[in-house]
Amino acid sequence: MKKVLHPADKRGHNDLGWLNTWHSFSFSSWYDPEKMNFGALRVLNDDYVSPSKGFGMHGHDNMEIITIILSGQLEHADSMGNKGIIHAGEVQVMSAGTGIRHSEYNPSDKETVNLLQIWVFPKENDIEPRYDQKSFIDALKYNQLNTLIAPEKTGDALWINQDARFTIGQFDAGKQVDYTIKTPGNGAYVFVIDGAVTIDGTTLNKRDALGIYDTDKFSISTNDKTQVLIIEIPM
Repeated sequence: MKKVLHPADKRGHNDLGWLNTWHSFSFSSWYDPEKMNFGALRVLNDDYVSPSKGFGMHGHDNMEIITIILSGQLEHADSMGNKGIIHAGEVQVMSAGTGIRHSEYNPSDKETVNLLQIWVFPKENDIEPRYDQKSFIDALKYNQLNTLIAPEKTGDALWINQDARFTIGQFDAGKQVDYTIKTPGNGAYVFVIDGAVTIDGTTLNKRDALGIYDTDKFSISTNDKTQVLIIEIPM
Protein backbone atom coordinates (compact mmCIF):
# COMPACT_ATOMS: atom_id res chain seq x y z
CA MET A 1 0.00 0.00 0.00
CA LYS A 2 1.20 3.48 -0.90
CA LYS A 3 -0.20 6.63 0.70
CA VAL A 4 -0.16 10.38 0.19
CA LEU A 5 -1.34 12.57 3.06
CA HIS A 6 -3.14 15.87 2.48
CA PRO A 7 -3.62 17.62 5.85
CA ALA A 8 -6.49 20.09 6.05
CA ASP A 9 -4.21 22.95 7.10
CA LYS A 10 -2.03 22.46 4.02
CA ARG A 11 -4.86 23.03 1.55
CA GLY A 12 -5.00 26.12 -0.59
CA HIS A 13 -7.27 28.87 0.73
CA ASN A 14 -9.02 31.82 -0.86
CA ASP A 15 -11.41 34.24 0.85
CA LEU A 16 -13.32 36.52 -1.52
CA GLY A 17 -15.71 37.76 1.14
CA TRP A 18 -18.76 36.08 -0.35
CA LEU A 19 -16.80 32.85 -1.01
CA ASN A 20 -14.55 31.15 1.53
CA THR A 21 -12.93 28.14 -0.12
CA TRP A 22 -10.27 25.51 0.53
CA HIS A 23 -8.58 23.61 -2.31
CA SER A 24 -7.24 20.06 -1.93
CA PHE A 25 -5.61 20.40 -5.38
CA SER A 26 -4.16 23.33 -7.34
CA PHE A 27 -7.00 25.60 -8.38
CA SER A 28 -7.44 29.18 -9.58
CA SER A 29 -4.69 31.37 -8.10
CA TRP A 30 -3.41 28.65 -5.74
CA TYR A 31 -0.74 26.42 -7.25
CA ASP A 32 1.20 23.56 -5.74
CA PRO A 33 3.04 21.33 -8.24
CA GLU A 34 2.79 18.43 -5.77
CA LYS A 35 -1.00 18.74 -5.66
CA MET A 36 -2.23 18.77 -9.23
CA ASN A 37 -4.45 15.70 -9.00
CA PHE A 38 -4.81 12.21 -7.55
CA GLY A 39 -5.20 10.00 -10.58
CA ALA A 40 -8.32 11.16 -12.43
CA LEU A 41 -9.41 13.27 -9.44
CA ARG A 42 -8.57 16.85 -10.42
CA VAL A 43 -10.44 19.16 -7.99
CA LEU A 44 -11.89 18.90 -4.51
CA ASN A 45 -13.01 22.31 -3.28
CA ASP A 46 -14.59 22.86 0.12
CA ASP A 47 -16.74 25.95 -0.53
CA TYR A 48 -18.71 28.22 1.79
CA VAL A 49 -20.95 30.59 -0.17
CA SER A 50 -22.55 33.53 1.66
CA PRO A 51 -26.32 34.15 1.60
CA SER A 52 -27.65 35.64 -1.64
CA LYS A 53 -24.26 35.21 -3.37
CA GLY A 54 -22.85 32.80 -5.92
CA PHE A 55 -21.03 32.00 -9.15
CA GLY A 56 -22.30 33.67 -12.32
CA MET A 57 -22.77 31.82 -15.58
CA HIS A 58 -19.49 30.18 -16.64
CA GLY A 59 -18.38 27.36 -18.88
CA HIS A 60 -16.81 23.90 -18.62
CA ASP A 61 -16.02 21.09 -21.03
CA ASN A 62 -14.76 17.51 -20.80
CA MET A 63 -15.02 17.24 -17.04
CA GLU A 64 -17.26 15.29 -14.68
CA ILE A 65 -18.47 17.80 -12.08
CA ILE A 66 -19.91 16.56 -8.79
CA THR A 67 -21.50 18.76 -6.14
CA ILE A 68 -22.28 17.42 -2.66
CA ILE A 69 -24.24 19.77 -0.39
CA LEU A 70 -23.15 19.41 3.24
CA SER A 71 -25.36 22.17 4.66
CA GLY A 72 -27.67 24.80 3.24
CA GLN A 73 -28.89 24.89 -0.36
CA LEU A 74 -27.62 25.86 -3.80
CA GLU A 75 -29.61 27.05 -6.80
CA HIS A 76 -28.42 25.71 -10.15
CA ALA A 77 -29.15 26.87 -13.70
CA ASP A 78 -27.48 25.74 -16.91
CA SER A 79 -27.44 26.07 -20.70
CA MET A 80 -29.36 22.79 -21.07
CA GLY A 81 -32.39 24.39 -19.44
CA ASN A 82 -32.03 22.77 -16.04
CA LYS A 83 -32.92 24.96 -13.07
CA GLY A 84 -33.56 24.03 -9.48
CA ILE A 85 -32.30 23.90 -5.92
CA ILE A 86 -29.93 21.30 -4.48
CA HIS A 87 -30.42 20.76 -0.74
CA ALA A 88 -28.25 19.23 1.97
CA GLY A 89 -28.23 15.48 1.47
CA GLU A 90 -28.49 15.81 -2.31
CA VAL A 91 -25.82 15.17 -4.93
CA GLN A 92 -25.49 16.66 -8.41
CA VAL A 93 -23.51 15.18 -11.33
CA MET A 94 -22.84 16.98 -14.61
CA SER A 95 -20.96 15.69 -17.62
CA ALA A 96 -19.62 18.88 -19.21
CA GLY A 97 -18.72 16.92 -22.36
CA THR A 98 -18.67 19.10 -25.49
CA GLY A 99 -19.45 22.17 -23.40
CA ILE A 100 -21.89 23.48 -20.81
CA ARG A 101 -22.50 26.77 -19.07
CA HIS A 102 -23.98 26.98 -15.58
CA SER A 103 -24.42 29.21 -12.56
CA GLU A 104 -24.52 28.40 -8.84
CA TYR A 105 -26.21 30.68 -6.34
CA ASN A 106 -27.11 30.55 -2.65
CA PRO A 107 -30.86 31.35 -2.64
CA SER A 108 -31.04 31.82 1.13
CA ASP A 109 -30.82 35.33 2.55
CA LYS A 110 -29.73 33.98 5.95
CA GLU A 111 -27.84 30.67 5.72
CA THR A 112 -24.38 30.03 4.28
CA VAL A 113 -24.18 26.97 2.04
CA ASN A 114 -21.28 24.54 2.46
CA LEU A 115 -20.60 22.28 -0.50
CA LEU A 116 -17.92 20.03 -1.92
CA GLN A 117 -17.32 20.60 -5.61
CA ILE A 118 -15.33 17.79 -7.18
CA TRP A 119 -13.97 17.49 -10.71
CA VAL A 120 -13.03 14.18 -12.29
CA PHE A 121 -11.36 13.73 -15.68
CA PRO A 122 -13.83 11.85 -17.94
CA LYS A 123 -13.38 8.36 -19.34
CA GLU A 124 -14.72 9.48 -22.72
CA ASN A 125 -14.29 13.01 -24.09
CA ASP A 126 -16.77 15.08 -26.09
CA ILE A 127 -19.91 13.27 -24.98
CA GLU A 128 -23.27 15.05 -25.01
CA PRO A 129 -23.56 17.20 -21.88
CA ARG A 130 -25.93 15.84 -19.24
CA TYR A 131 -27.29 16.69 -15.81
CA ASP A 132 -28.49 14.53 -12.92
CA GLN A 133 -29.45 15.18 -9.31
CA LYS A 134 -30.65 12.95 -6.51
CA SER A 135 -31.53 13.08 -2.82
CA PHE A 136 -29.91 10.41 -0.66
CA ILE A 137 -31.47 11.57 2.62
CA ASP A 138 -33.73 8.53 2.97
CA ALA A 139 -31.28 6.07 1.42
CA LEU A 140 -28.23 6.58 3.66
CA LYS A 141 -27.77 3.88 6.26
CA TYR A 142 -25.89 4.65 9.46
CA ASN A 143 -22.65 2.83 10.31
CA GLN A 144 -22.10 1.61 6.77
CA LEU A 145 -20.80 2.93 3.46
CA ASN A 146 -23.41 4.10 0.96
CA THR A 147 -22.75 4.44 -2.78
CA LEU A 148 -23.58 7.86 -4.24
CA ILE A 149 -21.97 7.61 -7.67
CA ALA A 150 -20.92 4.62 -9.79
CA PRO A 151 -19.80 3.83 -13.37
CA GLU A 152 -22.77 1.53 -13.96
CA LYS A 153 -26.01 2.94 -15.38
CA THR A 154 -28.07 0.58 -13.24
CA GLY A 155 -28.90 0.67 -9.55
CA ASP A 156 -29.67 3.53 -7.19
CA ALA A 157 -26.41 5.49 -7.59
CA LEU A 158 -25.88 8.40 -9.95
CA TRP A 159 -23.86 7.57 -13.08
CA ILE A 160 -20.44 9.02 -13.85
CA ASN A 161 -18.52 8.95 -17.14
CA GLN A 162 -15.49 7.37 -15.50
CA ASP A 163 -14.53 4.14 -13.71
CA ALA A 164 -14.98 5.95 -10.40
CA ARG A 165 -17.13 5.44 -7.32
CA PHE A 166 -18.16 7.80 -4.55
CA THR A 167 -19.22 6.32 -1.22
CA ILE A 168 -20.12 8.13 1.98
CA GLY A 169 -20.89 7.05 5.52
CA GLN A 170 -21.53 8.27 9.03
CA PHE A 171 -20.10 6.12 11.79
CA ASP A 172 -19.96 5.92 15.55
CA ALA A 173 -16.57 5.88 17.27
CA GLY A 174 -14.87 2.52 17.52
CA LYS A 175 -16.01 1.10 14.19
CA GLN A 176 -13.88 -0.68 11.58
CA VAL A 177 -14.84 0.09 8.00
CA ASP A 178 -13.42 -2.24 5.34
CA TYR A 179 -13.16 -1.03 1.76
CA THR A 180 -12.32 -3.19 -1.26
CA ILE A 181 -11.22 -1.54 -4.51
CA LYS A 182 -13.88 -2.40 -7.08
CA THR A 183 -11.89 -1.71 -10.28
CA PRO A 184 -8.36 -3.21 -10.41
CA GLY A 185 -5.68 -0.52 -10.59
CA ASN A 186 -7.85 2.17 -9.02
CA GLY A 187 -6.81 4.11 -5.94
CA ALA A 188 -8.97 5.70 -3.25
CA TYR A 189 -9.02 9.25 -1.92
CA VAL A 190 -10.40 9.26 1.62
CA PHE A 191 -11.71 12.67 2.75
CA VAL A 192 -12.79 13.10 6.38
CA ILE A 193 -15.79 15.42 6.39
CA ASP A 194 -16.05 15.32 10.17
CA GLY A 195 -14.55 13.37 13.04
CA ALA A 196 -11.32 11.38 13.09
CA VAL A 197 -10.09 8.06 11.68
CA THR A 198 -6.95 5.95 11.44
CA ILE A 199 -5.89 4.16 8.25
CA ASP A 200 -2.81 1.91 8.26
CA GLY A 201 -1.29 3.85 11.16
CA THR A 202 -2.10 7.31 9.72
CA THR A 203 -4.54 9.41 11.74
CA LEU A 204 -6.82 11.82 9.89
CA ASN A 205 -8.91 14.56 11.48
CA LYS A 206 -11.66 16.79 10.12
CA ARG A 207 -11.04 17.75 6.46
CA ASP A 208 -7.78 15.77 6.27
CA ALA A 209 -7.45 13.42 3.29
CA LEU A 210 -5.40 10.37 2.41
CA GLY A 211 -4.74 9.05 -1.09
CA ILE A 212 -4.27 5.28 -1.13
CA TYR A 213 -3.03 3.19 -4.06
CA ASP A 214 -1.18 -0.01 -4.97
CA THR A 215 -3.54 -2.05 -2.82
CA ASP A 216 -6.82 -3.86 -3.33
CA LYS A 217 -8.30 -3.14 0.11
CA PHE A 218 -7.85 -1.14 3.29
CA SER A 219 -9.53 -0.60 6.64
CA ILE A 220 -10.66 2.59 8.36
CA SER A 221 -10.87 2.73 12.17
CA THR A 222 -13.10 5.50 13.50
CA ASN A 223 -11.68 7.36 16.50
CA ASP A 224 -14.71 9.60 16.94
CA LYS A 225 -18.18 10.05 15.51
CA THR A 226 -17.19 10.42 11.88
CA GLN A 227 -18.44 11.23 8.39
CA VAL A 228 -16.15 10.09 5.60
CA LEU A 229 -16.19 10.31 1.80
CA ILE A 230 -14.27 7.75 -0.28
CA ILE A 231 -13.58 8.51 -3.94
CA GLU A 232 -12.34 5.44 -5.80
CA ILE A 233 -10.59 6.71 -8.89
CA PRO A 234 -8.44 5.48 -11.81
CA MET A 235 -4.76 6.15 -11.25
